[in-house]
Amino acid sequence: MNGRRGLLSADLAAHRRIIWALVMRELSTRYGRNNIGFLWVVFEPLLFAGSVAVLWTVIKPAYEHGIRIVPFVITGYMPIILVRHMITHGMNCVKANQGLLYHRQITVLHLFISRLALEFVGVTLAFLIIVSLLALFGLMDFPIDLPLVYAGWGVLAWMSFGLAMIFGSLAEVFEFMERFVAVITYILEPLSGTFYMAAWLPGQFRDWVLLMPFILPVEMIRGGFFGEFVLTYYNLAYASAWAAALTFLGLLLTQFVRGRVEID
Repeated sequence: MNGRRGLLSADLAAHRRIIWALVMRELSTRYGRNNIGFLWVVFEPLLFAGSVAVLWTVIKPAYEHGIRIVPFVITGYMPIILVRHMITHGMNCVKANQGLLYHRQITVLHLFISRLALEFVGVTLAFLIIVSLLALFGLMDFPIDLPLVYAGWGVLAWMSFGLAMIFGSLAEVFEFMERFVAVITYILEPLSGTFYMAAWLPGQFRDWVLLMPFILPVEMIRGGFFGEFVLTYYNLAYASAWAAALTFLGLLLTQFVRGRVEID
């Protein structure tokens, strides 16, 4: 038993070293060592979300359906940034690092984990920073139910990870996938509840909309921020089942891609 535990610990340590090395390589190749370098991982989503918040503050009234417009926009736009960043950067993940797969220790899954973990950390830090800044100036309150926010953000990242592996693997087989995914990421914006809430929809449409998995984590995040002041609809078990199914399919496709790369 102790021997098995030792082997498992050694394997996990080896995987951690590989992923950490790949993350460092990704930071260096994508952002270089000059100027602010890797800080763009955080500043890029921060600038996007900040710009949208400013725009909506100018063109919209201070409250939308009784909710302050700034926190409403931030809690809707930051989740879609996470989804889009993870899917977009997962698209060329294998192609950009194909040469590394000739090292037996490195797998396609390592490539996806390292690149997508970088996006997750960057967008998460951007979310924390923009909420803290807005709270400092009295434009937004901190979450009322922090565990619910964590759960929503985590499930959303899990879904995005699975979908990114699926699209990134298929992109190695079908050249049109890059254009297809560009359209999908734009379609996800209205389907994920970025600029509306499920409670605002008529009942006959709401039931159908809630079948779409990406709106559920966003409802959870908003429920965590606004608490009982808003009516939210979500099902953690249903959302988690979708995330698990997407991840399982993504893992199957990564195995197929590895075999294809080795043949090439």
